[in-house]
Amino acid sequence: MSHTPTASQTVGPFFNFGLTCNTDLGNLAHPGLTGHRIRLVIRVIDGDGMPTPGDSMIELWQADSAGRYPHPLDSAESGEFHGFGRLETDRSGCCIFETIKPGRTPAPDGSLQAPHINVVIFARGILKHLHTRIYFEGDPANSDDPILALVPAGRRATLCARPTAGDPDTWSFNIVLQGPEETAFFDV
Repeated sequence: MSHTPTASQTVGPFFNFGLTCNTDLGNLAHPGLTGHRIRLVIRVIDGDGMPTPGDSMIELWQADSAGRYPHPLDSAESGEFHGFGRLETDRSGCCIFETIKPGRTPAPDGSLQAPHINVVIFARGILKHLHTRIYFEGDPANSDDPILALVPAGRRATLCARPTAGDPDTWSFNIVLQGPEETAFFDV
């Protein structure tokens, strides 16, 4: 009997074999694209407060600056914006996306959601990927967002990216996988 974990007993790090080798998937904001360009620095942190070194994969899905998701049936779609990004984290647990700040999107009840980016996290030891959102700290629309309102008030800050001091176009967001500062994850 072997006590060595095999691929059927653990998850990753297998992402860089084909899923994250295209670093262009980190650039959602192509030249000529309408909208406020931002840099989004995402860091994945484990339960001990340490970065996950190079074995996490982050996927983003977001609307364009007018609040429209790229969709083949949307005739008003921005031709240059595809809304999807995917990167692996580096040795310090980080990845950097070049994108635009999304616009407000319709909520299921007809109201408007605050600007946000949908995030999926894949990592070693996580058997089912995690879903969360990134909101933008200080955005006045956050107080009206019906999805953010579902999160207990004391945990909402775990969903907010913060502007980097001295660079209002660079936003930082930590995904904390467990512990007292754990990011709020959604069961979708």
